[in-house]
Amino acid sequence: MVYSFLALAVSLCFFQVLRGGSYAALSTQNKIRVIRTSSPRGEITDAHGAPLAVSVRTFDIVGYPPDLRKAGALEEVAALLRRQGIPATAQGLGESIQKQYWAPYRPVTVASNLTLGQVATLVSDPSFPQFLFPTPVFRRVYPAGPLAAHVVGYVGEVTREEMESRSAENYRAGDLIGKTGIELVHEATLRGIAAEEAVEVDALGRRRKRLSMTPPVKGKDLRLTLDLGAQREAQQLLGERKGVILAMDVRDGAIKVLYSAPSYDPNPLTWGVSSSEWAKLLKDPDRPMMNRAISGAYPPGSTFKPVPALAALVEKVVTPGTTVYCPGQFKLGNRVFRCWKKSGHGTVSLVTALKDSCDVYFYQVGLWLGADRLLEWSQKMGVGQLTGIDLPGESRGNLAGKEWKKRRFSESWFQGDTVNYSIGQGFLLMTPLQLARVYAAFANGGKLVIPHLSDEEHPAGIDLHLPPEALGWVRKGMEEVVRSGTGRASGVYGVSVTGKTGTAQNPHGEDHAWFVGYAPSDKPRYVAVALVEGGGHGSSAAAPLVGQILAYLVGVER
Repeated sequence: MVYSFLALAVSLCFFQVLRGGSYAALSTQNKIRVIRTSSPRGEITDAHGAPLAVSVRTFDIVGYPPDLRKAGALEEVAALLRRQGIPATAQGLGESIQKQYWAPYRPVTVASNLTLGQVATLVSDPSFPQFLFPTPVFRRVYPAGPLAAHVVGYVGEVTREEMESRSAENYRAGDLIGKTGIELVHEATLRGIAAEEAVEVDALGRRRKRLSMTPPVKGKDLRLTLDLGAQREAQQLLGERKGVILAMDVRDGAIKVLYSAPSYDPNPLTWGVSSSEWAKLLKDPDRPMMNRAISGAYPPGSTFKPVPALAALVEKVVTPGTTVYCPGQFKLGNRVFRCWKKSGHGTVSLVTALKDSCDVYFYQVGLWLGADRLLEWSQKMGVGQLTGIDLPGESRGNLAGKEWKKRRFSESWFQGDTVNYSIGQGFLLMTPLQLARVYAAFANGGKLVIPHLSDEEHPAGIDLHLPPEALGWVRKGMEEVVRSGTGRASGVYGVSVTGKTGTAQNPHGEDHAWFVGYAPSDKPRYVAVALVEGGGHGSSAAAPLVGQILAYLVGVER
């Protein structure tokens, strides 16, 4: 009995340890190969059906790692590719295979993005190795290019880390996966199911018969709320300037325009760029990859003033007839806070203070309200919170209060901080989308909408229960802004606009220019935001942009 167990142990050691590698290699060459063919992703279109992302068929040449790692195999493949005008070296192929390697039975790509003609020429070459085989694949193309890049995003080959983190979702090396934008957020909808064919091969790798076949399933198409024509209008309006033009339906949060400049072309990123090209794009000081509409946090400046105006009315700190005298400056202790108009505005009420954007009026209102109520109302209006838009990388902005300042600077909150907040300066930072959401609530009667780009989503929003009378006075003040105040330049394009200008301090240069407005004034449908980085005055640089994009949208609706 002892000798029998000893013989068994020696046999196990021989077959599993000393010869285990040989038998494992034989098993990978034996009989069955699984050929995986990608399926097309769902198409992405704008609200009118214009294509934003489509899949086109190309071909890859693939093989199995054990075959490619045989002596001389990579040199043979590299020579074949070079003869057909495809740059390749054995060393480069080896590095590529190593990056793609996941398991010996999963094929890796040695040449990609080939046309049907290229594939036909390759496989007809007498030296085409039996261990290679062509497979059709689908690549992503973005017809709108930089025009919709920050919305649509792009896809790329799944990384090993992504495959490990999504192990239950059956990704394989070479599969495409959304990297950013709609492509990432709606990956589960857009992604198709790849075809898998199990075939029996002989010892030379030649196909003998099909064992099983799982057909491909195309991804689901996705229609967006985006209007590509209006998006192009926004691009032309901004021109070479850095900034944002954004427009949204005030009733349900459907995004019609979301253009961030400068932009980038997602097509090369999908088809493959070198590491040096990628590094150059990331290090570009103009930051074209950044979606300024949702990720850029800026001081809102005077576009924020309607928030303390509404809060002061609801909290009964002021009435519409309460007046403040503006001599051009406001003294607080031993500090002097200036109004933008050095000579002052004289005696102003809420409506005239909004119309002329009087800083002194809002300095005083902010102190009457106090920091706690000012911050409470800001938070209620969505400041410092994610809007919930179906895009990645959204910033919360910064609604910094007493506790934040204590943690950050080990300092107490001063009345001067409240004064700065009252005119949208200080520690306060907002994204253009947050501002659009606030003004949509002014326009629609007090509902905080959930911005969205997918036409299939209809989030309910949040009813803020704002008193109609207080809301009406704030709206009246913003109507006067366009009728005879600082925002007159937005109202000359054939549509009635209600809104507010803003000029915000920029530590890196010229002030940022803002304008936020909605139209038509009597029956609001769209809200729009324009931010021009370093644009100077909102009245001249940003207000005309909003007026023109609103006129375009209202014109399309008619």
